[in-house]
Amino acid sequence: MSTPQKTALTVVVSRRVIKGKESEFEKLSTEMTQRAATFPGYLGATMFRPASPEDPEYRIAFKFRDRETLTAWEESEERAELLEQIESLLVQPSEREVTSGIVTWFTLPGQNPVKPPPKWKMTIVSWLALYPAVTLVFVMFGDILAQIPLLLRTMTVTIVVMLLMTYVLMPRMTRWFAFWLFPEKNRNVRLR
Repeated sequence: MSTPQKTALTVVVSRRVIKGKESEFEKLSTEMTQRAATFPGYLGATMFRPASPEDPEYRIAFKFRDRETLTAWEESEERAELLEQIESLLVQPSEREVTSGIVTWFTLPGQNPVKPPPKWKMTIVSWLALYPAVTLVFVMFGDILAQIPLLLRTMTVTIVVMLLMTYVLMPRMTRWFAFWLFPEKNRNVRLR
């Protein structure tokens, strides 16, 4: 009997704060993150402050190990108590999106959460970033890597490539290919 594969989940919450309540909101959000960090399965959180007056939303992205640990947090009294206080500071109720996998690579600043592109488009753009990254690593460090045992070599290459993909390449590739990934008709389509 096989067990279902557990996948880490990223939750992106968008919140528009009543003008003048930003400081109170940020304090409560920090406390919310501190409480979440004490729960099993918590993998981290990031707050993105409003990018501009045209995009006045706060976005909080947090991650849990799997559906079960996320549900435990979302149904907890610790969260409910603070959530009520946070919601009272908002212009409108929070918007929430749960994603997993590489979908989180495909986001545009000021337009998150947007409807993700089709998987085939994400695959092509990911490959366009991945192939040169891996090739470059082997061109630059191939001789050194050849002397390292296979498991350590693979681990080293994948760590370097994933860091490059996540923090350098995919943010740029998503911007460069935004015209194709997010055709005008799909931009700003919010998921509920």
